[in-house]
Amino acid sequence: MRIGNNPNKDKIVCEGGFLHQILIPVYIPNQDDYFSDSFKIFKKCLQSIFQTIDIEYTYISVVNNGSCVDVENYLLALKNENKIQELINTSNIGKLNAIYKGVVGHNFDFITIADADTMFLSGWQYETINIFNTFPKAGMVGIVPQFNMYANFCTNVIFDNFLNKRMRFFKVAEPKKMQKFYQSVGWNMKGDHYYLQNILGIQKDDVKACIGSSHFVATYRKEILNDVKKFVPAKMGCNSERLLDVAALNMDLWKLTTFKNYAYHMGNVYENWMDEVSFSKKSIKIQLNDLKKNDTSKLKFLVKNRIFKSIMRIKLINDSYFKYKGLPKTVLKKYGRTYY
Repeated sequence: MRIGNNPNKDKIVCEGGFLHQILIPVYIPNQDDYFSDSFKIFKKCLQSIFQTIDIEYTYISVVNNGSCVDVENYLLALKNENKIQELINTSNIGKLNAIYKGVVGHNFDFITIADADTMFLSGWQYETINIFNTFPKAGMVGIVPQFNMYANFCTNVIFDNFLNKRMRFFKVAEPKKMQKFYQSVGWNMKGDHYYLQNILGIQKDDVKACIGSSHFVATYRKEILNDVKKFVPAKMGCNSERLLDVAALNMDLWKLTTFKNYAYHMGNVYENWMDEVSFSKKSIKIQLNDLKKNDTSKLKFLVKNRIFKSIMRIKLINDSYFKYKGLPKTVLKKYGRTYY
């Protein structure tokens, strides 16, 4: 039997003034072998968030994707201390499914999704929002520049700027930090490697951005995550994260990355340098420019991402274009040409 009316009936949900969500899925089932340092690294990840964000605008969600009881208790304590705004506990349902649980039910302008071994660096939030507001067609913005990112579902960016002199190859801003990323994933890369020399980017006024973005840490406009799937049948891998990679492309929006490095990938082994990084906050005023309206017709998608892509895969055309965009001859013969 029910007596009276629920006091919440017909009330409007309020997000409390938050405009930017940070979403971290975490899976640490134990603290042995592969996962022996993972809890300590995860704590460093959250510490770096707490110390670099503007808390007035930022809503932190953590999806505990079947972690051990120590991790669960730690997160519950953070929730009780209001250091994180949302904690979702679930069995191990897979990384993408955990991300989707954290996305639905909210309406934030920006959503940053990051792996639990990401160390955020000072200024990352300000620079990310600055990229979005400088380039109205930006749909996804990363904070870790990497080699060859333009080839990862970014054909529409190249098409849109094909003759734009503002898009060209620039010298890598912070090669040592880029090298550090590749070392973190197990590559024994020397400091003179051609990966660390040139990167395709675009400039508007005094703001530069790299073409392309990695999904291990990136911020998305809310519009491109509206069509999330209900279920992904893979815990990790199996091209499951491709769904995040193609989200911007499917709306004919651009994937970009900050020109300088604003995060580190820590991996699963804790190292001394991680204790030496200091953090500071940079106050920002989040102001979302109107989303660039796009023609997402099937014909336009076909021209940009099928026909144009096939043309750019032709070696002579690709090499001539890269040379025109400022890639040195010494690097040109080594540069990758695959477009996804």
